Amino acid sequence: MTDARSPGPVDPPKDCNACPRLVGLRQDLQVQFPDWFNAPVPTFRSADAPQLLIVGLAPGMRGANRTGRPFTGDYAGDLLYETMIDFGFAQGTYRADPEDGLALRGAMITNAVRCLPPENKPTGPEIRTCRPYLLSTLRADPALKLVLALGRIAHDTFLSALDQRRAAHPFAHGARHELTGTGLVLYDSYHCSRYNTNTGKLTTEMFRSVFSAMRQELDAAGSA
Repeated sequence: MTDARSPGPVDPPKDCNACPRLVGLRQDLQVQFPDWFNAPVPTFRSADAPQLLIVGLAPGMRGANRTGRPFTGDYAGDLLYETMIDFGFAQGTYRADPEDGLALRGAMITNAVRCLPPENKPTGPEIRTCRPYLLSTLRADPALKLVLALGRIAHDTFLSALDQRRAAHPFAHGARHELTGTGLVLYDSYHCSRYNTNTGKLTTEMFRSVFSAMRQELDAAGSA
């Protein structure tokens, strides 16, 4: 099995040129929107030792690609950060601005692919190229206990990164998976996108139920 705690840089350099298609899009946007972040988006983490890692697939164009902070600037961040605050994984006020002073508590947020992909769809090779950064993010925080995958593709990508069999861990909203040999537990949620909430695929109550389960698990482990 791949060592999830293998060495390496946690975040890619701002001028990473590993994926030509993503670099081309980034360069086009740097011309169109020179005030945007337009670079690989780094992991957002708490100052303390994170026990929870939230994994999305890739930055949104007017969200993290614009602001430089995961899930910041689009609707998905509104629901995500509000829920994290309510369950003690963040503190402060979320204003869709990386300068809003919001701080995470015992948590971090990253994307499997750090650069904006065309049509929000990274290719398999692009996902694999960015995999070392996901693995080194895990290694950098040995206190990690839980991982939340937002969406099926993030779920599958995370399992593949850790050499876990997808068939043994089918994606389902609210599912809990103990990952053999890693010391990690993977939770699943539908992605907190506007599309999913507008269509009713994901309700606020459904999303909160996943965070409630994770909070209870961490609290129980802490009091054991």
